[in-house]
Amino acid sequence: MIPSLLQRVRARFQRLHYFSRAQYWFPHVPLFLLLALGGWWILDSKFGSTWRYYFNQLMQGQFNMNPHLLPSLLIGGGMVAMGIALLWRSRLAWTMATLLAALGLVNTLLTGRVQVEVMLAYFAFTLIVLLLTWRSFDRSSVAASTLFAITSVVMLLLYATFGSYYLGTQFKPHIADLPTALYYSMVTMSTVGYGDIVPRTMEARMFTISIMMLGVAVFATSLTAVIAPLVGQSLQRIINRKGPRMKRENHFVVIGNTPLAVNTWRELARRGRPVTRIVRETPEEGQKPDVDMVVGDPSMVDVLREAGAHKAEAVLAMLVDDSENAFTILAVKELNGSARTVAAVNDARHLSRVKLVQPDVVIAPQVLGGELTAMLLSGEQVTPDFVMQRVFQQANHSTAPEKKEP
Repeated sequence: MIPSLLQRVRARFQRLHYFSRAQYWFPHVPLFLLLALGGWWILDSKFGSTWRYYFNQLMQGQFNMNPHLLPSLLIGGGMVAMGIALLWRSRLAWTMATLLAALGLVNTLLTGRVQVEVMLAYFAFTLIVLLLTWRSFDRSSVAASTLFAITSVVMLLLYATFGSYYLGTQFKPHIADLPTALYYSMVTMSTVGYGDIVPRTMEARMFTISIMMLGVAVFATSLTAVIAPLVGQSLQRIINRKGPRMKRENHFVVIGNTPLAVNTWRELARRGRPVTRIVRETPEEGQKPDVDMVVGDPSMVDVLREAGAHKAEAVLAMLVDDSENAFTILAVKELNGSARTVAAVNDARHLSRVKLVQPDVVIAPQVLGGELTAMLLSGEQVTPDFVMQRVFQQANHSTAPEKKEP
């Protein structure tokens, strides 16, 4: 009874997921709200309305903020920034957001804030949701990487500047104002070290070492985070343009690198039909140089448009994951083209759910194997009509018009 109840709940949830177009806003938008609200909560609990006082002091070059407030400032501000970066579904933003959520949990536990139980439960819930949704953040975004780089540099600069300012009497000459602290921080983080300001105590020396190490690490990581997506996108464009490109019109678009997708592409090509393949990654071997191919996420409208799915004769979604096949069919329908849609189903339990997105044809060859084996062993007759009916399952909305044709 319990498994059947769970299956019904799961089916209703997936139906709601399909019709609400959740693939375009879930889970990155709710996580952005969770993280941004958590960051604001940390800042408000420590600063509240006094932020104007600290801001005016900062503008005057005099800053008397207690050192114990600095972690809250860095964690809260970082959570707001990384929450925004999550909107791009960046894996880097997800990693930083998970780290900041864990730091927010520890910071709340150590500082003993008001409503500490509620805040602990909130950050624990945020951390659990982030860990459960890690598969949804698999992209390299230039915008998210740039935001990460800016946030990391700003957080490091705040740490170095305010740390130098509070330890000012332990330097020679003394660091007595924020501009001097900023100057010393920049010279140390860049490892230039003019030697005009020298740490004199062990505490100041260890602090200076931390600035140098963090400076090198943050600048190197930030530079890599910004350059890597740019290089990846350039390589992807080069791969997509490699070899002769056919006219993508009245052709077939085969999506996926499964055995079914590869065999379908080969059979169509053997019959002289124009075919464009969409794969997430370029196959390492066995790929002919004259194959028309697009590398990218097949559920993205831009990738489908580049492959000419809106001008194709048919689009065949043959990925391993049945939910990805369903999302791809929904993305094809957004293009408002005339292409027929074919969705492959690998699990019999997903058959009815894939039909909810209304593809023109549902093909389920793997589902057929168990039924045919049972029929053969039981001595039942297997007819060609039965096989075709089980393998190719026409959707109701596509078969109705065919019956009206003369």
